[in-house]
Amino acid sequence: MNFELLHDPASPLGREDAREALHASALHGEDSALLDAYSRAVVGAAERVSPAVVNIEVTQRVQRRPGGTEHEAHGGGSGFIFTPDGLILTNSHVVHGASRIDVSLSDGQRFPATLIGDDPATDLAVVRIDAPLLKAAEMGDSQQLRVGQLVIAIGNPFGFQYSVTAGVVSALGRSLRSRTGRLIDDVIQTDAALNPGNSGGPLVTANGRVVGVNTATILPAQGICFAIGINTAKFVASRLLRDGRIRRSYIGVVAQTAPLPRRLVRFHELPAESAIAVVSVENGSPAEKAGLRQSDLVVALDGKHIAGVDDLHRLLTEAQVGVRAHLTVIRGPQKLDLAIVPEEAAVQ
Repeated sequence: MNFELLHDPASPLGREDAREALHASALHGEDSALLDAYSRAVVGAAERVSPAVVNIEVTQRVQRRPGGTEHEAHGGGSGFIFTPDGLILTNSHVVHGASRIDVSLSDGQRFPATLIGDDPATDLAVVRIDAPLLKAAEMGDSQQLRVGQLVIAIGNPFGFQYSVTAGVVSALGRSLRSRTGRLIDDVIQTDAALNPGNSGGPLVTANGRVVGVNTATILPAQGICFAIGINTAKFVASRLLRDGRIRRSYIGVVAQTAPLPRRLVRFHELPAESAIAVVSVENGSPAEKAGLRQSDLVVALDGKHIAGVDDLHRLLTEAQVGVRAHLTVIRGPQKLDLAIVPEEAAVQ
């Protein structure tokens, strides 16, 4: 640009136009710098993590109808190596019930995989491959995430391997219903695009650390995607490596969340206006042995209030297996205290 034009009143480009042009040029430079910084962050994270991302292909034996002949069905998803000796994190729904699992690395090598364990209640699974010189992803801390933070999703949507999408953390602390009916807590919501095949892939920060395991989308919506926090995944993976499963307790009831009549809430000084209503009691279960009956309203376990079925699920942890506890129950107008010993839930 000829800066002498600023001092030439006869020029077609007047003083104000020149100033605006200079300002626009400066803004363009700032935008370019910001865009370059954003691009560098995404490119750097993708290059750092992609070697640890794997494509998972599964084969299942299924029946077309009860009593019919079996046939092979094929599916797949994503995963990522989290230890150099071949341990891979993915989603339970990717590998659950698979008769064969094959893993392809970023360099094209393909290996058979063994299922170490899976937990449908958190939609997480660990598989292992026997391969040398593996690049493991670096784990982050999902508790350090902030809403609005840049995150990158890497996976294999619709078989397009090692696809990268970027977005932000839309919300933290979400709850997502698993296929077993339990709630998965502390789920990350993001607008980084996920599609079928992304399941099990990593959600990473700009510094290339994994903070989530991509798991689900809301199909009719735009930009509402979810990942299980890596802190949850670390805990589940450690238990799967130790036991091959996650131990949880159960009491043996079919129940539903139900509102409490106000008179009961006031009379018994309850902290909430809902509880769980017992629909049925399993024969020989801890609930039957404790004397729990159909239509009882369960309002607390060991003094911890229960406002619904999800509260009961959260309280029935591994620590409760075989440990005597106390159920607070409303039966008619009475408030009862029943002793119960939860047992280990069967593997689903």
